[in-house]
Amino acid sequence: MQNPTIVYVPRDSAARSVGADEVATALQQAGEQGEFAIEVVRNGSRGALWLEPLVEVVTEQGRIGYGPVTPDDVPGLLAAGLLTGGDHPLRLGRVDQLPWLARQNRVTFARVGVIDPLSPEDYVAHGGLRGLRAALALDPADVVAQVTESGLRGRGGAGFPAGIKWKTVLECQGEGADLKFICCNADEGDSGTFADRMVMEGDPFLLIEGMAIAAHAVGASEGYIYLRSEYPDAIATMNAAIEIAHGQGWLGKGVLGSTLDFDLRVRVGAGAYICGEETSMLDSLEGKRGMVRAKPPIPAIEGLFGKPTVVNNVLTLTTVPVVLADGPKTYQDLGVGRSRGTQVFQLGGNIKRGGIVETAFGITLRELIEDYGGGTLSGRPVRTAQVGGPLGAYLPVEQFDLPMDYEAFAEAGAMLGHGGVVVFDDSVDMAAQARFAMEFCAEESCGKCTPCRVGAVRGVEVIDRIVAGTHRDENLALLEDLCDLMTDGSLCAMGGLTPMPVRSALAHFPDDFLGGRKLLDITPVPTPVQRTEGAS
Repeated sequence: MQNPTIVYVPRDSAARSVGADEVATALQQAGEQGEFAIEVVRNGSRGALWLEPLVEVVTEQGRIGYGPVTPDDVPGLLAAGLLTGGDHPLRLGRVDQLPWLARQNRVTFARVGVIDPLSPEDYVAHGGLRGLRAALALDPADVVAQVTESGLRGRGGAGFPAGIKWKTVLECQGEGADLKFICCNADEGDSGTFADRMVMEGDPFLLIEGMAIAAHAVGASEGYIYLRSEYPDAIATMNAAIEIAHGQGWLGKGVLGSTLDFDLRVRVGAGAYICGEETSMLDSLEGKRGMVRAKPPIPAIEGLFGKPTVVNNVLTLTTVPVVLADGPKTYQDLGVGRSRGTQVFQLGGNIKRGGIVETAFGITLRELIEDYGGGTLSGRPVRTAQVGGPLGAYLPVEQFDLPMDYEAFAEAGAMLGHGGVVVFDDSVDMAAQARFAMEFCAEESCGKCTPCRVGAVRGVEVIDRIVAGTHRDENLALLEDLCDLMTDGSLCAMGGLTPMPVRSALAHFPDDFLGGRKLLDITPVPTPVQRTEGAS
């Protein structure tokens, strides 16, 4: 019997939501019927979400892509020579040569979409464990030094240097530091963000490796992945990967034959946005209601159960193995200014080609939206983009040439956050978006501090009065005072950053607050599915 042709069909949540499971089943059934020799492998998504389900076939010419594929397409694809990369209207060519993908700097996402996520053999064959082996050959202080030298900053939004946080935990000694923890914050709650989910579903061993490196670097013996309940596939994948890693000797006693003992567990949160803040997450992990803690002490000194704790985002920890494997200089050579390495930008909202773009810091917002994203899905002009989640600023088209780096955005009164970019066309009502920011804060506040808990409710009321034309000038002044109070007086970034989208909407789109924006009479513009991008 001939060797089966390997066909990749993503198991990523986004691909499954548009029929990837049904496509995989159709291909498996075709193979079982004996006419075709097919081995279906469920990989992660490449991040080209507008092409999902994206089917990839291993041929002598490389991996040939077809997409988006429906179950009804499968018989025609097989008849047209799918298994040999045959011609078909859905044929995209070699996936790694698609311009959208080939121009990226896939560092953290290098394996995502390429391997079987739960195959340890695949993981090692594609460079997995190189970082952990390199780290275990170094003293903990040297590992911390390499992470610091790389310039890696927290990818969860704050942008705090990872090496400094690790150094603080490493240097905690004495009776109170007899137990240390590594906590991964996977409570990816920002609107328009999905990179954490995609890497956990597409390359889960990478997160495990990164957390093991962190454990060796700071002297931790226990780790927790705090994962939101809305990500059931990621939960299942991470739990399966942890079990496999224990069986491979990558976790547990004597990791990879070293002196490192490190155990790792998944803990599921109930979906509270505030638990994206590190101290609220720690309270939730301890079985309490997630509420912000006053600082000091910082979690690096008194974190989970009062012990020294590293708290990092998924993207931060999944970047660490690359830094150790290739050396800090290789990573630092990417990026601009103090923003070193790559960022995984997530394109969402009203955008033609939504998905993942990993590239070095310094790319402009315009390149992301117009080049990679292809403009709006509706076909109407772009009016604004919100960068950095629901607490990020709304940037007008005139600011789209801003380079994507922490300092440039801060100078412009904006923030990069977790790298989410949500696009809006010219039908958006910016007064309504400003109101939503306050409403969102009122809904998601933990309630511990008055400026956030009460200020957000009053913010909704004041914006309503402004739009209604009630004492507009007085209420505009009141809204500005309220934003000052929330920014300066809130205990954490939930209340402190809520004024950012409000102020940016007021500054760039003031006319929308003059009685509310009259929505345009819009006839939806049908957008044909893109079938032929890339090499053939």
